[in-house]
Amino acid sequence: MTETGAPMAHGPTVAREYGIPAVICVPGATDTIRTGQVITVDGAAGTVTVHREG
Repeated sequence: MTETGAPMAHGPTVAREYGIPAVICVPGATDTIRTGQVITVDGAAGTVTVHREG
């Protein structure tokens, strides 16, 4: 997951080559997601879900 980028940028290209789910252009991701939080990245749907703690 990245906050910025384009579909043909290095990160998404490598993710596709390795079959790793990737979502790009997620505004505010580094402000919202904290170390240790559980998230789900759905590369097919283009979504990132931050799960509640507890």
